[in-house]
Amino acid sequence: MIYPIVKYPNTVLEKPTEQVTVFDDDLRKLTDDMFESMYAAQGVGLAAPQIGKSLRVAVIDVSIGKNPEARLVLANPEIVHAEGEQREEEGCLSLPSFRGMVMRPLFVTVRAQNAAGEPWEMRGENLLARAFCHEIDHLDGVLFIQHLGMLKRDLIRRKIRKLLKAGQW
Repeated sequence: MIYPIVKYPNTVLEKPTEQVTVFDDDLRKLTDDMFESMYAAQGVGLAAPQIGKSLRVAVIDVSIGKNPEARLVLANPEIVHAEGEQREEEGCLSLPSFRGMVMRPLFVTVRAQNAAGEPWEMRGENLLARAFCHEIDHLDGVLFIQHLGMLKRDLIRRKIRKLLKAGQW
């Protein structure tokens, strides 16, 4: 099932999520649907709040569906190590058509659980490190625009308010 992507300023996007405590068929179905929704939206990552679920789970596939082994389910993820810096343009499925330069770590080690509840740990670099940070931010109620300068962030918010008033958002 393809879920519609929740857009900013929906409040579910700005609230910390609840820990995953039940690892069952419903969670596996949800993560499968999240991958399907992410691919349909042409993204490399999707967090549960972006489909309206306040649950601490995200999916990432930096191969965009080209390599099944690149599919990652992150339940209850946490960053255990970060180093280096990369400044790249970033966007978000919940803020379509808006982009900005965001500073992120170059290398990130994440500890999480898969959809079966099995713990795993992985070190990512470049795009994967960025995706880890971006999706975990979503689970903490943080959007990429919060990493932008105040002027750029306010400009985006004003444009979205105008689009909302015009019924185009």
